[in-house]
Amino acid sequence: MDLEKAFHMKGGLGDNSYANNSSLQKKVADTVKHITLEAIEEMFTATRPKSLGIADLGCSSGPNTLSNVKELVDAVGNACRKIQQPGLEFRVYLNDLPTNDFNTVFQALPDFYRELRKGRNDGGPAVYIAGCPGTFYGRLFPDNSLNFVYSSNSLHWLSRVPPGIYDEQGVSINKKSIYISERSPSGVAEAFLRQFQEDWSFFLKSRSEEVVSGGKMVLLLLGRTGPYHVDRNSSIYWEMLYQSLATLVTQGEIEEEKLEGYEMNFYAPSKEELEEEVRKEGSFKVEMIEKFEQGIDIGSGGNRYSSYGQAVAKTVRSIQESMIAHHFGEVFWTSSSTNMLDWLIEKWPKTDLAPPTLFFFLQDFEGEMTRGALRFCLVGEEEMGSERRKRKRDDNTFSLSWLIRKLYFTVL
Repeated sequence: MDLEKAFHMKGGLGDNSYANNSSLQKKVADTVKHITLEAIEEMFTATRPKSLGIADLGCSSGPNTLSNVKELVDAVGNACRKIQQPGLEFRVYLNDLPTNDFNTVFQALPDFYRELRKGRNDGGPAVYIAGCPGTFYGRLFPDNSLNFVYSSNSLHWLSRVPPGIYDEQGVSINKKSIYISERSPSGVAEAFLRQFQEDWSFFLKSRSEEVVSGGKMVLLLLGRTGPYHVDRNSSIYWEMLYQSLATLVTQGEIEEEKLEGYEMNFYAPSKEELEEEVRKEGSFKVEMIEKFEQGIDIGSGGNRYSSYGQAVAKTVRSIQESMIAHHFGEVFWTSSSTNMLDWLIEKWPKTDLAPPTLFFFLQDFEGEMTRGALRFCLVGEEEMGSERRKRKRDDNTFSLSWLIRKLYFTVL
């Protein structure tokens, strides 16, 4: 399956669209918004560019896309006024796969620009927005063209389903699951890990060429809390999706063989796996990582979990509809989708099961060596250790710094 052609969030503005079913993702971004805005303000104040390049990688097509851009522009505008620097222009690149519904985003631009100009006598900031279709697991932009890179809820998607889960005949060995589960045979978890390592290395290498000295990256992705791949918190969505599809098999609505061949292009990395890939690639200094757990705050009383299950079911559909339709056929969404969604809502665990852990990264590219400690600590706890690592590349010195709860990346 060519994921660049088949994988995309549900477009448009309908009831099942990603635009109307991305509140859970917005909650994640809002949790760390203050850190994101502080990061771009600090970057601008330190470097003071006249033209600021911002990229949103995996922008999708919902209301979160342009609201994120506005908040970043406003934050830099505040920094501009503090240092009295006029005439700043913004180059904003919205990136997603070619099948993303960019048209819905572009149709919202007039309202976006009106909102930017509201209450201003100077006409508002100069903001130039462009769509940039393509995979972020490779080059997207010219050398040294970006000052700030942002990505939320995207980097846990792999560039492809790991080829290592298929046998010599091209048949999946992970027949009783669509992701890593207790039913998965040995070798499945390793195949997903290898694909993540390959993709993450391409991502880091590509961004290291595109981001200017002094620039930053803020990245949010789903992860897991420990070394074990079978992690209920990070895989609950896909386990529930598999069980709902398996129910449709027993009802004769889809073929068992079809289900056995359906796999996710998803991987929730651990902190240690992320650390190792950054170290191996060698371009970045990690300064901060923070772990977040989403709470269940939809509904109340006896309806609390039902409401949350409904929100999750609709979100899963808006994310997976294109893939499921491609694999099972378009007719699936007219004949079987209601039963699948009802099953998800009914069977969603009646417990405060913490949704997947989110790792928040901030990557700070600097022009000269300022620090280089490898640190381990938990928020509110004592620092557990430190170590210095240095590496030469292109006449620059690179070092790696880690915090278990807070993580910043810096290329020196």
